[in-house]
Amino acid sequence: MALGRGSALVLLVCFFVLHSELAHAATYTVGGAGGWTFNTVGWPQGKRFRAGDTLVFKYSPRAHNVVAVNKLGYNSCKTPAGAKVYQSGKDQIRLARGQNYFICNFVGHCESGMKIAINAA
Repeated sequence: MALGRGSALVLLVCFFVLHSELAHAATYTVGGAGGWTFNTVGWPQGKRFRAGDTLVFKYSPRAHNVVAVNKLGYNSCKTPAGAKVYQSGKDQIRLARGQNYFICNFVGHCESGMKIAINAA
């Protein structure tokens, strides 16, 4: 009987640990009230991101998009082959651990500061 209680206790502790990790995930609207637009390159400054946090990109899909790129794509404002392109205007993207890079690849937009680099712990 004690083994059963011990197993139940272990399961209960595991549940609380997993639930606690999920409860700590945050949701951020990129660019704040203004949404995903020009000059958002500095938006991540002062924020602490964690793997599993969700970024919400709000924008007009006729005017912008969101492209998940690598460091080279971010620095050069070029979309690498195979990059994931989001176009809904209300994209929700979960951060992976480490560096995460996003740009708008409409002509001239990335060069005008429509890009963000986020390091998620």
